[in-house]
Amino acid sequence: MRRYTLNTYPGASGFGGWRAIPPAVKWLLAANIGIYLIQLVTERILVLRFGLIPAAVIGHLEVWRLVTYMFLHGGLLHILINMFILWMFGATIEQTWGTRRFLFYYFMTGIAGGLCTTAFQPSSMVPTIGASGAIYGLLAAYAVMFPDQIMYLYFIFPMKVKYAVLLFVGLEFLGSLSSTPDGIGHLAHLGGAVVGFIYLKLDWRLRTWSRKLSPRRYIDGLRYRAKSRKLEQNRRQAEDVMKRVDEILDKINRVGLENISEEERHFLENASDLLAKKRK
Repeated sequence: MRRYTLNTYPGASGFGGWRAIPPAVKWLLAANIGIYLIQLVTERILVLRFGLIPAAVIGHLEVWRLVTYMFLHGGLLHILINMFILWMFGATIEQTWGTRRFLFYYFMTGIAGGLCTTAFQPSSMVPTIGASGAIYGLLAAYAVMFPDQIMYLYFIFPMKVKYAVLLFVGLEFLGSLSSTPDGIGHLAHLGGAVVGFIYLKLDWRLRTWSRKLSPRRYIDGLRYRAKSRKLEQNRRQAEDVMKRVDEILDKINRVGLENISEEERHFLENASDLLAKKRK
C-alpha cells in the first residue's frame, strides 16, 4: 500500500472550500495530513510502532495496528492520491449517508483490509501502511450508489464508475497473485473493496427484509390487501349493476317505459346511488 496509481475525477463532483467539506472527511483529511507531517520528522519510528505488522497483531495481540496503519503513508504521492479520492468520493458519500454511518463504513473497510493482509500473511514482519483499504471501500460504495456516473481515469479517459472500480479491483487481484514484491498492499485494497461491497449489499437486503417483517409494515400490508379485495368486489358489483341497467334500457327500447315492471323502474331510479357506493 506504499503506492497508489489511480488518478480519478468524477465529472459530477464539484470543488468547494474547506467549509463545504463534511465533518468526517474534513477530520480524516486533517488527521492524515497532520500525521504525515509528523512522519517526515520521525522517519520510520511511527511506521514501526503503528504500521500494520501481521506477526505483531497475531503474536503480540497489537490489534490497534489495524486502525493506526490507516493514518500512515509511504510518500507524498501516496497520501496525495488517497486524500484526493477521500475528498472527491468521500464527501459525496458522507453527505448521502450522514457522518456516523460514513465513519463506521470507513473504519470497517480499512480494518477489513488490514485483517485480509494479516490473514494471508500472518508471519510477515513488513509494515503495511496507508488508508487505501478504506479508500477502496469508498470506491466500492460509490460504484454501488452511483454506478452509471462518469469518472475520468488520469483526468482523460471517461468510464462509468462501476466499470472503473471493477477494473481497479481486478488489477489488485492480479497484483496479489504476483510473487514479486511491488510495495503495494494489494490484499488490503481487495479486503476493503470486497468487504465494503458485501456490507452494502447485505445492508440493503436487511433493510428491505426489516421493512417487510416489521409489525407496522405487516399490518399495513394486511390493510392494503383487504382494501384491494374490497375494491375488486365493488368493481364486480358495479359491473353487475351496469349490466342490469343495460338490460332494462334495452327492454325500454323494445316495449316502452310504461311496460317495464315496478321492480325494474325502482332499480333504475336507485342505480346511480348503488354505483356511487361501489366506487367509494
